Amino acid sequence: MTSPARHLFRLLRWGRILARHGALRGIERDPLTPAPVRRLARLARFGARVPKRPAYADAFEAIGPAAIKFGQTLATRPDLVGEHAAADLLRLQDALPPVPFARIEPVLAASFEKPLDALFASIEPEAVAAASIAQVHRAVTSDGRAVAVKVLRPGIEREFAAAIETYEWAAAQVEAMGGELARLRPRLVVETFKRWTARELDLRREAASASELAEGMAAEPGFVVPAIDWPRTAGRVLTLEWIDGIKLSDRKALIAGGHDPAALAALLVRAFLRQAISEGFFHADLHQGNLFALPDGRIAAIDFGIMGRIDRQARVWLAEILYGLIVGDYRRVAEIHFEAQYVPAHHNVAEFATALRAVGEPMRGLPVKEISVGHMLDSLFAITRDFDMPTQPHLLLLQKTMVMVEGVATSLDPDINMWETAEPYVREWLRGELGPEAALADRIRTNLDTLARLPTLLRRIETHFPAPGAAPPPPPLREIQVVRVGGGWRYAIVALLAAASGGGVIWLLS
Repeated sequence: MTSPARHLFRLLRWGRILARHGALRGIERDPLTPAPVRRLARLARFGARVPKRPAYADAFEAIGPAAIKFGQTLATRPDLVGEHAAADLLRLQDALPPVPFARIEPVLAASFEKPLDALFASIEPEAVAAASIAQVHRAVTSDGRAVAVKVLRPGIEREFAAAIETYEWAAAQVEAMGGELARLRPRLVVETFKRWTARELDLRREAASASELAEGMAAEPGFVVPAIDWPRTAGRVLTLEWIDGIKLSDRKALIAGGHDPAALAALLVRAFLRQAISEGFFHADLHQGNLFALPDGRIAAIDFGIMGRIDRQARVWLAEILYGLIVGDYRRVAEIHFEAQYVPAHHNVAEFATALRAVGEPMRGLPVKEISVGHMLDSLFAITRDFDMPTQPHLLLLQKTMVMVEGVATSLDPDINMWETAEPYVREWLRGELGPEAALADRIRTNLDTLARLPTLLRRIETHFPAPGAAPPPPPLREIQVVRVGGGWRYAIVALLAAASGGGVIWLLS
């Protein structure tokens, strides 16, 4: 197990890089930042040339691959890092120099029980794309099909394991301080990041996500998920159908290729709505670099490492919340928040409805096309602090993806009306989910499911109330020792010694 001293050294080294990019200024100025965290930020900044404008994305790129991925996680948490920082972190596109093929080829050879020439007729040594975790090479299979081969970078698992361990340790320390940091649940942020990377570091799980998404999108033929080549896929290698298309980021090339940008924008919005609302399983990294227009007008997506999942009840609540904000039914929106237990019960429903009115009324009377989905959600989550709302990672990931999709759609068609595009689909879905027939069917199904679950429920009760001598259930998060400092002078001595030793090593290395 890594010692606290090593965790502190890593944090000070990373903090130094963040400070040089101005990325610690918000932590220092936030009055809700605990004093020990503020002092560590100042120590990390000591002697650094701090730019006037923070460059959060550049700072995470300078730290390394694990930090790039963690920065993408923080981009979904404007409540934690602030709206400006979250918007800047969305620039993290994962583009890094590729690893030489001489180091990639042994990874490929070790991943399969067969020789490479039995699986591939050829593999291009030059990577067509390179990210923090893996890079992609074009290849031709032994049966003549063009495929994309995604391969993990050598040693990336060890690097991520070390970084995540330090993230977990640091999150446990700041969450133990209580107050606002405890409400923001930093340990849950790290746990979410850990789950994401677990999927991305095992490419079989990414392949399974792509396969599941393809099944869910069968009813939307305009949205294409590349087929997985399972015999040529392993834990460190993912092989899938090669996509020949134009990136949605290249609007001029799209027009030159005969595509209608407005039609592509509408198709993208409908496809995302089907994923998020109908299926509850959505591609959560739909930036322009991951989307291609095919010659026949369809849209293809790649990179299925980050996926979001929302259960049916949460989707119904979210749809009702958005609808209530648009029509001005703030009381119902407030009630939904309490029913979903997003707001603790000790708060007042009427007061929360008034706070929601402050979010919704400025938008009333505006043309529908001037109401941004992303801005609406940003305003909604901005009031969470006043009402002690615990963060909901699945909803924040959805918010980030909605903002991303809105940005891509607007770049394709600046005049797109997001609400008019989405309204017919959302209306039909809500009618099917909230109509009397659906309510009756839900009640029958719920009652039958409850009867079927009775034996399991009894066993779960026994699990939570075990017989004498039985082992208790394991905790959801692993135990991390929290460093306790009795007085301010002790903290100052420890911090100064850590800063001096860390600064000396950094100075020697530089």
